[in-house]
Amino acid sequence: MKPFTLLYFILSALLYLVALPLLVFLSFKQKYKESIPSRFFLFNNPRFKSDGGIWFHVCSLGEARALKPILELLKDKEIKITTITHTGQTEAKKYSAEVRYLPYEMFLPFWAKEHDVLVVLEAEFWYMLFLVAKAKGARVILLNARISERSVKKYLQFAWFYQKILSNVEIVYAQSEADKNRFLALGAKNIEVIGNIKLAGKISKTKEYQKPHEELIVAGSTHEGEEESVLKSFVEYKKQSDAKLAVVPRHPERFEAVYELMKKYAQTNSLSLSRFSQDKGFETDMILIDAMGELNNIYAISDVAILGGAFREDVGGHNPLEPAYFGCKIITGKHFFHQKELFRYVHHVQFVEPYEIHKALIKCKELPPSMVEEKINLEHVIERIKKLRK
Repeated sequence: MKPFTLLYFILSALLYLVALPLLVFLSFKQKYKESIPSRFFLFNNPRFKSDGGIWFHVCSLGEARALKPILELLKDKEIKITTITHTGQTEAKKYSAEVRYLPYEMFLPFWAKEHDVLVVLEAEFWYMLFLVAKAKGARVILLNARISERSVKKYLQFAWFYQKILSNVEIVYAQSEADKNRFLALGAKNIEVIGNIKLAGKISKTKEYQKPHEELIVAGSTHEGEEESVLKSFVEYKKQSDAKLAVVPRHPERFEAVYELMKKYAQTNSLSLSRFSQDKGFETDMILIDAMGELNNIYAISDVAILGGAFREDVGGHNPLEPAYFGCKIITGKHFFHQKELFRYVHHVQFVEPYEIHKALIKCKELPPSMVEEKINLEHVIERIKKLRK
Protein backbone atom coordinates (compact mmCIF):
# COMPACT_ATOMS: atom_id res chain seq x y z
CA MET A 1 0.00 0.00 0.00
CA LYS A 2 1.38 3.39 -1.02
CA PRO A 3 2.12 5.91 1.78
CA PHE A 4 -0.67 8.29 0.75
CA THR A 5 -3.23 5.48 0.55
CA LEU A 6 -2.17 4.14 3.95
CA LEU A 7 -2.45 7.63 5.46
CA TYR A 8 -5.87 8.12 3.84
CA PHE A 9 -7.09 4.79 5.19
CA ILE A 10 -5.88 5.62 8.73
CA LEU A 11 -7.52 9.05 8.61
CA SER A 12 -10.80 7.54 7.40
CA ALA A 13 -10.67 5.04 10.30
CA LEU A 14 -10.01 7.83 12.82
CA LEU A 15 -12.85 9.92 11.39
CA TYR A 16 -15.11 6.89 11.69
CA LEU A 17 -14.27 6.50 15.38
CA VAL A 18 -14.85 10.20 16.07
CA ALA A 19 -18.19 10.16 14.25
CA LEU A 20 -19.37 6.87 15.76
CA PRO A 21 -21.68 8.38 18.43
CA LEU A 22 -23.33 10.61 15.83
CA LEU A 23 -23.74 7.69 13.42
CA VAL A 24 -25.43 5.61 16.13
CA PHE A 25 -27.74 8.53 16.94
CA LEU A 26 -28.66 9.13 13.28
CA SER A 27 -29.35 5.42 12.79
CA PHE A 28 -32.56 5.90 14.77
CA LYS A 29 -33.78 8.73 12.53
CA GLN A 30 -36.45 7.70 10.03
CA LYS A 31 -34.53 9.19 7.10
CA TYR A 32 -31.34 7.23 7.84
CA LYS A 33 -32.51 4.12 9.68
CA GLU A 34 -31.67 1.88 6.72
CA SER A 35 -28.82 3.68 4.92
CA ILE A 36 -26.52 4.49 7.87
CA PRO A 37 -26.55 0.99 9.44
CA SER A 38 -25.92 -0.47 5.98
CA ARG A 39 -23.16 1.93 4.97
CA PHE A 40 -21.34 2.40 8.26
CA PHE A 41 -22.00 -0.90 10.08
CA LEU A 42 -22.56 -3.22 7.05
CA PHE A 43 -25.91 -4.24 8.55
CA ASN A 44 -27.90 -6.22 5.94
CA ASN A 45 -25.33 -5.07 3.38
CA PRO A 46 -23.30 -8.12 2.35
CA ARG A 47 -20.78 -8.25 -0.48
CA PHE A 48 -22.08 -8.94 -3.97
CA LYS A 49 -22.70 -12.64 -4.53
CA SER A 50 -20.20 -13.07 -7.34
CA ASP A 51 -17.21 -11.52 -9.08
CA GLY A 52 -17.41 -9.99 -12.54
CA GLY A 53 -20.14 -8.02 -14.26
CA ILE A 54 -20.70 -4.28 -14.50
CA TRP A 55 -20.95 -2.31 -11.26
CA PHE A 56 -22.84 0.98 -11.33
CA HIS A 57 -22.56 3.43 -8.45
CA VAL A 58 -25.11 6.22 -8.04
CA CYS A 59 -25.96 8.55 -5.20
CA SER A 60 -29.70 9.04 -4.99
CA LEU A 61 -33.07 8.87 -6.72
CA GLY A 62 -32.33 11.02 -9.78
CA GLU A 63 -29.15 9.16 -10.70
CA ALA A 64 -30.79 5.77 -10.10
CA ARG A 65 -33.60 6.73 -12.47
CA ALA A 66 -31.08 7.89 -15.05
CA LEU A 67 -29.73 4.33 -15.24
CA LYS A 68 -32.89 3.01 -16.89
CA PRO A 69 -32.03 3.64 -20.58
CA ILE A 70 -28.50 2.35 -19.98
CA LEU A 71 -29.60 -0.87 -18.32
CA GLU A 72 -32.14 -1.48 -21.09
CA LEU A 73 -29.18 -1.61 -23.50
CA LEU A 74 -27.30 -3.99 -21.18
CA LYS A 75 -30.09 -6.51 -20.61
CA ASP A 76 -27.84 -9.51 -21.22
CA LYS A 77 -25.14 -8.37 -18.76
CA GLU A 78 -24.68 -9.07 -15.06
CA ILE A 79 -25.45 -5.79 -13.28
CA LYS A 80 -24.60 -4.66 -9.75
CA ILE A 81 -25.66 -1.29 -8.27
CA THR A 82 -24.64 0.62 -5.16
CA THR A 83 -26.35 3.74 -3.84
CA ILE A 84 -25.90 6.25 -1.03
CA THR A 85 -29.47 7.23 -0.14
CA HIS A 86 -32.58 5.23 0.75
CA THR A 87 -34.57 6.75 -2.14
CA GLY A 88 -31.79 5.76 -4.55
CA GLN A 89 -31.81 2.25 -3.11
CA THR A 90 -35.58 1.93 -3.54
CA GLU A 91 -35.37 3.05 -7.16
CA ALA A 92 -32.39 0.80 -7.96
CA LYS A 93 -34.27 -2.25 -6.66
CA LYS A 94 -36.73 -1.84 -9.53
CA TYR A 95 -34.04 -3.09 -11.92
CA SER A 96 -32.91 -6.64 -12.57
CA ALA A 97 -29.70 -6.23 -10.60
CA GLU A 98 -27.99 -6.93 -7.28
CA VAL A 99 -28.37 -3.78 -5.20
CA ARG A 100 -26.37 -2.70 -2.15
CA TYR A 101 -25.51 0.44 -0.23
CA LEU A 102 -21.98 1.70 -0.83
CA PRO A 103 -20.04 1.06 2.39
CA TYR A 104 -17.97 3.74 4.05
CA GLU A 105 -14.54 3.98 2.43
CA MET A 106 -12.73 2.25 5.28
CA PHE A 107 -14.62 -0.99 4.51
CA LEU A 108 -14.19 -0.99 0.72
CA PRO A 109 -10.84 -2.86 0.51
CA PHE A 110 -12.48 -5.82 2.29
CA TRP A 111 -16.01 -5.48 0.90
CA ALA A 112 -15.53 -4.89 -2.82
CA LYS A 113 -15.18 -7.84 -5.19
CA GLU A 114 -13.60 -8.06 -8.64
CA HIS A 115 -15.63 -6.50 -11.45
CA ASP A 116 -15.05 -5.95 -15.14
CA VAL A 117 -16.18 -2.32 -15.15
CA LEU A 118 -17.14 0.26 -12.52
CA VAL A 119 -19.40 3.04 -13.85
CA VAL A 120 -19.82 5.99 -11.47
CA LEU A 121 -22.45 8.63 -12.18
CA GLU A 122 -22.18 12.39 -11.83
CA ALA A 123 -20.06 13.71 -8.93
CA GLU A 124 -19.50 10.66 -6.74
CA PHE A 125 -15.72 10.99 -6.30
CA TRP A 126 -14.57 8.49 -3.67
CA TYR A 127 -10.83 7.87 -3.48
CA MET A 128 -10.99 4.34 -2.03
CA LEU A 129 -13.82 3.30 -4.33
CA PHE A 130 -11.87 4.16 -7.48
CA LEU A 131 -8.57 2.84 -6.14
CA VAL A 132 -9.94 -0.47 -4.82
CA ALA A 133 -12.07 -1.12 -7.91
CA LYS A 134 -9.08 -0.59 -10.20
CA ALA A 135 -6.79 -2.67 -7.96
CA LYS A 136 -9.29 -5.52 -8.19
CA GLY A 137 -9.28 -5.38 -11.98
CA ALA A 138 -12.15 -3.05 -12.89
CA ARG A 139 -11.95 -0.41 -15.59
CA VAL A 140 -13.34 2.79 -14.04
CA ILE A 141 -15.66 5.10 -16.01
CA LEU A 142 -17.22 8.41 -14.98
CA LEU A 143 -20.59 8.81 -16.70
CA ASN A 144 -22.72 11.96 -16.80
CA ALA A 145 -19.79 13.54 -14.99
CA ARG A 146 -20.16 17.08 -13.75
CA ILE A 147 -18.51 19.70 -11.57
CA SER A 148 -20.88 22.57 -10.86
CA GLU A 149 -19.86 26.17 -11.35
CA ARG A 150 -20.60 26.77 -7.70
CA SER A 151 -18.25 24.04 -6.42
CA VAL A 152 -15.39 24.26 -8.94
CA LYS A 153 -13.30 26.59 -6.74
CA LYS A 154 -13.40 24.09 -3.89
CA TYR A 155 -12.30 21.31 -6.22
CA LEU A 156 -9.43 23.40 -7.55
CA GLN A 157 -8.22 24.15 -4.02
CA PHE A 158 -7.67 20.40 -3.63
CA ALA A 159 -6.66 19.73 -7.22
CA TRP A 160 -3.73 17.55 -6.09
CA PHE A 161 -6.16 15.25 -4.29
CA TYR A 162 -8.67 15.00 -7.14
CA GLN A 163 -5.81 14.32 -9.53
CA LYS A 164 -5.04 11.23 -7.45
CA ILE A 165 -8.69 10.16 -7.59
CA LEU A 166 -9.03 10.75 -11.34
CA SER A 167 -5.76 8.95 -12.10
CA ASN A 168 -7.74 5.72 -11.57
CA VAL A 169 -10.38 6.70 -14.13
CA GLU A 170 -10.08 5.40 -17.68
CA ILE A 171 -12.80 7.49 -19.38
CA VAL A 172 -14.76 10.58 -18.35
CA TYR A 173 -18.08 11.13 -20.16
CA ALA A 174 -18.86 14.75 -19.26
CA GLN A 175 -22.18 16.55 -19.42
CA SER A 176 -20.86 19.73 -21.06
CA GLU A 177 -17.79 21.51 -22.43
CA ALA A 178 -17.62 23.52 -19.21
CA ASP A 179 -17.49 20.27 -17.21
CA LYS A 180 -14.80 18.94 -19.55
CA ASN A 181 -12.62 21.99 -18.93
CA ARG A 182 -13.07 21.65 -15.16
CA PHE A 183 -12.03 18.00 -15.28
CA LEU A 184 -9.01 18.90 -17.39
CA ALA A 185 -8.01 21.45 -14.75
CA LEU A 186 -8.12 18.62 -12.18
CA GLY A 187 -5.83 16.43 -14.26
CA ALA A 188 -8.37 14.06 -15.82
CA LYS A 189 -7.53 12.35 -19.11
CA ASN A 190 -9.60 10.92 -21.96
CA ILE A 191 -12.68 13.15 -21.61
CA GLU A 192 -15.61 13.12 -24.03
CA VAL A 193 -18.65 15.41 -23.91
CA ILE A 194 -21.88 13.48 -24.53
CA GLY A 195 -24.52 15.69 -22.88
CA ASN A 196 -26.71 14.76 -19.96
CA ILE A 197 -27.82 11.12 -20.02
CA LYS A 198 -31.09 12.10 -18.37
CA LEU A 199 -32.12 13.32 -21.84
CA ALA A 200 -32.10 9.69 -22.93
CA GLY A 201 -34.53 8.55 -20.28
CA LYS A 202 -38.10 7.65 -21.09
CA ILE A 203 -40.53 9.80 -19.11
CA SER A 204 -43.87 8.20 -18.35
CA LYS A 205 -46.79 8.21 -15.96
CA THR A 206 -48.02 5.17 -14.05
CA LYS A 207 -51.65 6.20 -13.47
CA GLU A 208 -54.36 8.26 -15.17
CA TYR A 209 -56.09 10.95 -13.12
CA GLN A 210 -59.00 13.13 -14.14
CA LYS A 211 -57.83 16.68 -14.75
CA PRO A 212 -59.76 19.26 -12.72
CA HIS A 213 -61.82 21.82 -14.63
CA GLU A 214 -59.90 24.54 -12.81
CA GLU A 215 -56.27 25.45 -13.50
CA LEU A 216 -54.02 23.01 -11.61
CA ILE A 217 -50.72 24.24 -10.22
CA VAL A 218 -48.28 21.67 -8.84
CA ALA A 219 -45.40 22.57 -6.54
CA GLY A 220 -43.06 19.66 -7.20
CA SER A 221 -40.08 18.40 -5.17
CA THR A 222 -40.30 21.22 -2.64
CA HIS A 223 -37.91 21.64 0.29
CA GLU A 224 -38.27 23.24 3.70
CA GLY A 225 -38.92 26.97 3.38
CA GLU A 226 -40.13 26.76 -0.20
CA GLU A 227 -43.72 25.72 0.54
CA GLU A 228 -44.28 28.93 2.52
CA SER A 229 -43.43 31.09 -0.51
CA VAL A 230 -45.58 28.93 -2.79
CA LEU A 231 -48.58 29.07 -0.46
CA LYS A 232 -48.34 32.85 -0.02
CA SER A 233 -48.22 33.29 -3.79
CA PHE A 234 -51.07 30.86 -4.41
CA VAL A 235 -53.34 32.60 -1.90
CA GLU A 236 -52.82 35.90 -3.75
CA TYR A 237 -53.23 34.26 -7.14
CA LYS A 238 -56.41 32.49 -6.02
CA LYS A 239 -58.08 35.87 -5.47
CA GLN A 240 -58.03 36.54 -9.20
CA SER A 241 -57.98 33.10 -10.79
CA ASP A 242 -59.92 29.85 -10.35
CA ALA A 243 -57.03 27.51 -9.51
CA LYS A 244 -56.04 24.55 -7.36
CA LEU A 245 -52.65 23.79 -5.81
CA ALA A 246 -51.05 20.37 -5.34
CA VAL A 247 -47.92 20.29 -3.17
CA VAL A 248 -45.45 17.42 -3.54
CA PRO A 249 -42.67 17.61 -0.91
CA ARG A 250 -39.33 16.15 -1.97
CA HIS A 251 -38.88 14.10 1.20
CA PRO A 252 -41.70 11.94 2.61
CA GLU A 253 -40.63 12.52 6.21
CA ARG A 254 -41.82 16.13 5.77
CA PHE A 255 -45.41 15.24 4.80
CA GLU A 256 -46.83 15.98 8.26
CA ALA A 257 -45.00 19.31 8.66
CA VAL A 258 -46.08 20.47 5.21
CA TYR A 259 -49.68 19.44 5.88
CA GLU A 260 -49.73 21.50 9.08
CA LEU A 261 -48.38 24.50 7.16
CA MET A 262 -51.01 24.06 4.44
CA LYS A 263 -53.72 23.73 7.09
CA LYS A 264 -52.72 27.09 8.54
CA TYR A 265 -53.05 28.79 5.16
CA ALA A 266 -56.29 26.97 4.38
CA GLN A 267 -57.94 28.03 7.64
CA THR A 268 -56.73 31.62 7.45
CA ASN A 269 -57.93 32.08 3.87
CA SER A 270 -61.08 29.90 3.92
CA LEU A 271 -59.67 27.38 1.47
CA SER A 272 -60.43 23.67 1.40
CA LEU A 273 -57.61 21.16 1.95
CA SER A 274 -57.19 17.41 1.50
CA ARG A 275 -54.56 14.70 1.65
CA PHE A 276 -54.09 12.72 -1.55
CA SER A 277 -53.44 9.47 0.34
CA GLN A 278 -56.97 9.66 1.74
CA ASP A 279 -59.04 11.13 -1.12
CA LYS A 280 -57.11 10.30 -4.33
CA GLY A 281 -58.71 13.30 -5.95
CA PHE A 282 -58.43 17.00 -6.71
CA GLU A 283 -61.72 18.33 -5.38
CA THR A 284 -60.29 20.77 -2.80
CA ASP A 285 -58.46 24.06 -3.31
CA MET A 286 -55.21 22.61 -1.98
CA ILE A 287 -54.00 19.02 -1.98
CA LEU A 288 -50.99 17.56 -0.21
CA ILE A 289 -49.58 14.74 -2.35
CA ASP A 290 -48.45 12.51 0.51
CA ALA A 291 -47.69 9.43 -1.59
CA MET A 292 -44.51 8.33 -3.36
CA GLY A 293 -44.17 7.91 -7.13
CA GLU A 294 -47.03 10.26 -8.05
CA LEU A 295 -45.18 13.33 -9.30
CA ASN A 296 -45.22 12.47 -13.02
CA ASN A 297 -48.88 11.48 -12.76
CA ILE A 298 -49.61 14.92 -11.29
CA TYR A 299 -47.47 16.74 -13.86
CA ALA A 300 -49.51 15.00 -16.58
CA ILE A 301 -52.69 16.84 -15.54
CA SER A 302 -51.13 20.12 -14.37
CA ASP A 303 -51.06 23.45 -16.16
CA VAL A 304 -48.21 25.02 -14.17
CA ALA A 305 -45.29 23.43 -12.32
CA ILE A 306 -43.47 25.35 -9.60
CA LEU A 307 -40.29 23.29 -9.47
CA GLY A 308 -38.69 23.21 -6.02
CA GLY A 309 -35.09 22.89 -4.94
CA ALA A 310 -33.98 26.14 -6.61
CA PHE A 311 -35.55 28.72 -4.29
CA ARG A 312 -32.90 27.88 -1.66
CA GLU A 313 -29.18 28.43 -2.11
CA ASP A 314 -28.11 25.00 -0.85
CA VAL A 315 -30.09 22.45 -2.92
CA GLY A 316 -29.27 23.17 -6.54
CA GLY A 317 -32.61 22.55 -8.24
CA HIS A 318 -34.38 19.48 -9.61
CA ASN A 319 -34.90 17.81 -12.98
CA PRO A 320 -37.02 20.04 -15.30
CA LEU A 321 -37.41 17.40 -18.04
CA GLU A 322 -40.42 15.70 -16.45
CA PRO A 323 -42.71 18.76 -16.10
CA ALA A 324 -41.54 19.98 -19.54
CA TYR A 325 -42.34 16.60 -21.11
CA PHE A 326 -45.94 16.89 -19.89
CA GLY A 327 -46.26 20.46 -21.16
CA CYS A 328 -46.35 22.27 -17.83
CA LYS A 329 -45.45 25.94 -17.74
CA ILE A 330 -42.42 25.88 -15.44
CA ILE A 331 -41.58 28.34 -12.70
CA THR A 332 -38.44 27.72 -10.64
CA GLY A 333 -35.86 29.53 -8.56
CA LYS A 334 -32.50 30.97 -9.54
CA HIS A 335 -30.34 28.49 -7.60
CA PHE A 336 -30.43 25.60 -10.09
CA PHE A 337 -26.67 25.01 -10.29
CA HIS A 338 -26.91 21.19 -10.17
CA GLN A 339 -29.41 21.20 -13.07
CA LYS A 340 -27.82 23.90 -15.21
CA GLU A 341 -27.03 21.48 -18.02
CA LEU A 342 -30.59 20.14 -18.17
CA PHE A 343 -32.14 23.60 -18.18
CA ARG A 344 -30.17 24.33 -21.36
CA TYR A 345 -32.52 21.98 -23.17
CA VAL A 346 -35.80 23.23 -21.68
CA HIS A 347 -37.49 26.27 -23.19
CA HIS A 348 -40.00 28.79 -21.76
CA VAL A 349 -38.98 28.59 -18.09
CA GLN A 350 -39.38 31.46 -15.62
CA PHE A 351 -36.49 31.77 -13.12
CA VAL A 352 -37.66 33.90 -10.21
CA GLU A 353 -37.03 34.80 -6.57
CA PRO A 354 -39.47 33.33 -4.00
CA TYR A 355 -41.31 36.65 -3.65
CA GLU A 356 -41.84 36.77 -7.44
CA ILE A 357 -43.80 33.50 -7.73
CA HIS A 358 -47.17 35.30 -7.70
CA LYS A 359 -46.10 37.57 -10.55
CA ALA A 360 -44.79 34.54 -12.48
CA LEU A 361 -48.13 32.73 -12.06
CA ILE A 362 -49.91 35.69 -13.65
CA LYS A 363 -47.38 35.80 -16.50
CA CYS A 364 -47.96 32.09 -17.21
CA LYS A 365 -51.23 33.01 -18.93
CA GLU A 366 -49.21 34.65 -21.72
CA LEU A 367 -46.53 31.97 -22.09
CA PRO A 368 -46.51 28.74 -24.13
CA PRO A 369 -45.93 25.41 -22.35
CA SER A 370 -42.33 24.47 -21.57
CA MET A 371 -40.73 21.98 -23.92
CA VAL A 372 -37.63 19.83 -24.48
CA GLU A 373 -36.16 19.73 -27.98
CA GLU A 374 -33.10 17.50 -27.73
CA LYS A 375 -32.22 13.87 -27.06
CA ILE A 376 -28.92 12.00 -26.81
CA ASN A 377 -27.82 8.63 -28.13
CA LEU A 378 -26.10 6.35 -25.63
CA GLU A 379 -25.35 3.44 -27.93
CA HIS A 380 -21.68 4.31 -28.54
CA VAL A 381 -21.17 4.71 -24.78
CA ILE A 382 -22.71 1.28 -24.19
CA GLU A 383 -20.47 -0.25 -26.85
CA ARG A 384 -17.44 1.27 -25.15
CA ILE A 385 -18.51 -0.17 -21.80
CA LYS A 386 -18.94 -3.61 -23.36
CA LYS A 387 -15.49 -3.47 -24.97
CA LEU A 388 -13.84 -2.58 -21.66
CA ARG A 389 -15.06 -5.82 -20.10
CA LYS A 390 -12.32 -8.38 -19.54
